[in-house]
Amino acid sequence: MRITVETIQGVGTWNEDAVVREERLGLFGVLDGATSLAPYRGPGGETGGYLAARHAAEACRSDELAGASLDELLTFANARLRTAMAEAGISPDVPEALWSACAAFVRVGPTWIEYAQLGDCMIAVYYEDGTIRILTHDQLAHVDDRTKAVWLQGVQAGLRTKAELWDHTKGQIIAGRALANRRGGYGSLNGDPACADFVETGRISTSNVAALLLFTDGLYMPKPPGESDKDSAIEIAALVREKGLRPYMEWVAELEETDPDCTRFPRVKKSDDKTAIWLSLAP
Repeated sequence: MRITVETIQGVGTWNEDAVVREERLGLFGVLDGATSLAPYRGPGGETGGYLAARHAAEACRSDELAGASLDELLTFANARLRTAMAEAGISPDVPEALWSACAAFVRVGPTWIEYAQLGDCMIAVYYEDGTIRILTHDQLAHVDDRTKAVWLQGVQAGLRTKAELWDHTKGQIIAGRALANRRGGYGSLNGDPACADFVETGRISTSNVAALLLFTDGLYMPKPPGESDKDSAIEIAALVREKGLRPYMEWVAELEETDPDCTRFPRVKKSDDKTAIWLSLAP
C-alpha cells in the first residue's frame, strides 16, 4: 500500500484538522475540528476545534481498541472528548461551547475495507475500471446550505466585510451547532452520547479497488450562490485523480484567494483547513 498524506492550513491560527495513520493496523482517518463559538482557549492558546480533533485522534490510536469496530472506536473517542471538556470546565448543555469534530475512518484488510463516518468528512473509492464510488453521505450539507443562504442575504443587503457578514450570519451558525447529534441534524464528535446513533458504518470488498481517498470539507471548492455542496464529493474525487492530490488542494486555495471577503462564493471563511489521505492499493 502506498500512502500520501497532505494538509494545508486555512485562515485560522490553528490547523484544526487531524490525521490518524496506523499502518500496522490498517487504520486511517481524517478529523475536522470546529471552533467552539463561545470563547475558549487552551493552555497554549489552542481552539476548541483543534483540541477536539487532537483528543479524538489520540483516542483512536489507543492500543486497547486495536480489535474494536470503527463505530466503537469513534464512540470511545467521543467519550474521551467529553471527559476532556469536563476537565476544562466546558458545559455539555451549551451546544455552541462544545469542542466538536467530524471524522472519516477506514480499516483496510486483505479482503474487506471497513469504514465509519460522522459529519462532512468524506471517503471516495477508486476502482481499477475507472469507476469512482462515494462511500459516505455529507450529513452537514443541508445545514451549510441554510448558513450560506443567510450569508448571501447579507451580501444582497449590501454587507461587504467578513466581520459584517459574520455578525449577520452568527445566529444561523449557532442554530446549526444545536443540530449536532439531533434528529434532522448531523453526527459530530462533541461529547454527546447521542453521537453513537449518528455514526454511519459499513464495509466493502477490496476486490478491484485501486485507491481510497479520505478528505475533510476544506477540499470542497467554493460554489456560486445557490449551489449546494451535497453532490460535490464525486466532482472532487474526479479532479483529484485528474490533477493529483496536492495540486488539487492548491488549486482550491488559489480559487478561494480570488474572493477573500466571501461575497462571490458565499461561505463563512475565506479558506478552511484542507487534509486528505490517498491510499493506493494497486500492486
